[in-house]
Amino acid sequence: MLTNRQIVIFKTIVEEFTRTAEPVGSKTLMSLLDVPCSSATIRNEMAALESEGLLEKTHTSSGRIPSSAGYRYYVENLMEKELDEGVKNSLQKVFRERHYSLDEIVQKSCDILSKMTSLTSVVLGPDSKCQRLQHIQLIPISDRSAVAIFVTDHGHTENKTFQFEETISLEDLKNCCAIMNDKLSGTPICNVVERMQEIQPLLAAHISRHEVLFQAFVNAFVKFASDHVYTSGQSNMLYQPEFADIEKLKQLMNMLENSSIWRQLANHEGDLMIRIGDEGANEILQLNDVAIVASKFKLNDDEEGQLMIVGPTRMQYNRVVALMEYMSKVIEDLYQEECRKE
Repeated sequence: MLTNRQIVIFKTIVEEFTRTAEPVGSKTLMSLLDVPCSSATIRNEMAALESEGLLEKTHTSSGRIPSSAGYRYYVENLMEKELDEGVKNSLQKVFRERHYSLDEIVQKSCDILSKMTSLTSVVLGPDSKCQRLQHIQLIPISDRSAVAIFVTDHGHTENKTFQFEETISLEDLKNCCAIMNDKLSGTPICNVVERMQEIQPLLAAHISRHEVLFQAFVNAFVKFASDHVYTSGQSNMLYQPEFADIEKLKQLMNMLENSSIWRQLANHEGDLMIRIGDEGANEILQLNDVAIVASKFKLNDDEEGQLMIVGPTRMQYNRVVALMEYMSKVIEDLYQEECRKE
């Protein structure tokens, strides 16, 4: 059990180190604490906090930094979530400016999170595999390109632009669209490619350029059924002193590009997850000084996605958690609003 003075000193060290990335010494603390304490008293308290496993001493400085256990104690006992009304209003304004599809909302949220935290954001969109294809619409752009819009029974949409090496007639596009709507409507997304193989003879009988269109749609559905994982702000890690080592940075970048890692991390209980340093997530991440904060957003009983922030263990947990929880609620509200319009 920490004393009140130890709590004040520890909290100050966490917040100062988060701000500066520099180990915090007794002289710095003397200038930061509201309650006057001698340098000797502060050093004794810091030693006690170190013996509790909450602080660590670096090799290059007499100051202390929080340990992974220290950050955990901070987020569970001392963190006060902060998100001012100005930020909330700004977020609301961004999404009220125009109509966004669910995919656009997810990607926009990813970009906003990385910009507002100066860290890397990863957003897992709703898994489309449990959805069924409802409708396909084809919009010709030219005689060698078209946009296909796929709509599922959950209102999920995805646009795919096709560039054809051969000229495709408007009649072929219309016939292809009509056949697929007739034969594929109601098919689970994960089974569409298999079903496409079954109707290939029908396409061949009615469409002159059926091979080109068939392959284009198969590729599009494979992409549609794959994991929707978006990342933003990877370059922000270049400015974090924890990743100044080029090998560690490479390891982090490879991790960010591996969508299976994020799906594994998404399997957590509760709406909020905070993984810090060498806790359980390290078995997956293989990096000791990385922290991940994840917040679920729920669209309905069957669908959910996740917002994630990736950064050094030295992150502003109070602001990051508050921002992500609010952003999750914004996504849920926008989705429900669009459902009511339909």
